Amino acid sequence: MTPRWYPLRLSTPVARHVFGGRAIADRLGRRGLPAGRIAETWEVSDVDGRGAEVVAGPLAGRTLRELTRAHPDELVGPGWRGDRFPLLTKFIDGTGMLPVHVHADDETARRLEGEPNGKTEAWHVLDAAPGATAFIGTREGVDRAELRSALLAEDFGSVLRELPLRPGDTVYVPGRTPHSFGPDALIHEIEQTSDIQQHAMPWNMQDGSPVDPEQRRANVERLLDEWDPAARPHPTPGLRLPPSGDADRVLCCAGPHFALERWRLGTGTERELPAGRVLLLSNAGGVARVRSAGGDDELEPGRTLLLPAALERASITGPADVLLGYLPDLDRDVRRPLLAAGYGPEAIAALHGG
Repeated sequence: MTPRWYPLRLSTPVARHVFGGRAIADRLGRRGLPAGRIAETWEVSDVDGRGAEVVAGPLAGRTLRELTRAHPDELVGPGWRGDRFPLLTKFIDGTGMLPVHVHADDETARRLEGEPNGKTEAWHVLDAAPGATAFIGTREGVDRAELRSALLAEDFGSVLRELPLRPGDTVYVPGRTPHSFGPDALIHEIEQTSDIQQHAMPWNMQDGSPVDPEQRRANVERLLDEWDPAARPHPTPGLRLPPSGDADRVLCCAGPHFALERWRLGTGTERELPAGRVLLLSNAGGVARVRSAGGDDELEPGRTLLLPAALERASITGPADVLLGYLPDLDRDVRRPLLAAGYGPEAIAALHGG
């Protein structure tokens, strides 16, 4: 039986990794988090062991995976098929530095990890201290032996590109790109559904306990096997689409696996949300109001709604500052509107690290 669809509130597993702090609560305004260190809230997840379930309404108790498999056209979009929900989103508190690590791309994940897909991701910087930086890809000319030596010595700056992180920037990070960010950065992340990674650190990110030296050398070798020496993406401020009244719309990033936009609406301004495909709506500002055929919702700070593809209509009313993640049709949703707005191919390619 096909459900009556409405905006879905999901459970959000929490990760207490050692690099976290209290920024998601204190700076983003998220309520209801447990006490202590919070590194990540997994806003929409179908990762094994950290899968979400619906927490309100008629579908409460149904898992995201169950709904994805039973109703792919209605939940994700007409014609889409897959065993897992395709998008993963998080808020990440980089109070401390994240481990330097690499995620496989699709081909490498199948060949070396036995996984169906890799993990390309993008970070949208919500807040960062003056002078905050990120490691993103390797410097030109670095070879495998040099990278191995520097990673084992934790001499990251000698081999990795260290670039500034500024609020409002987005970094599209293709699989196989060595990366890290922090300290003192608050990030919204969108990515492929996967939790595979290889990291170079002598400590475990879950609790800070030491990694056995032999295991660490093996970790570094696997990281080197998955590394792409040519991957050198840059932070970008995104591309602003023509304004419509008291509304600001920025296309932050867009590639074959996902797109991310940021919308800011003035008080009383109402805008229709994209329909016909799944939409992940995450709140980076104060309380926002979402109206849909399934009812009215208040979206609290630091919270996310999943809007199913079959939802007939939905709108958001300002004041609002929200992030919209979705599976794009790159020609319809990205190239054509940006070309019409006067952007060239090079600027558009920068949205996916090109």
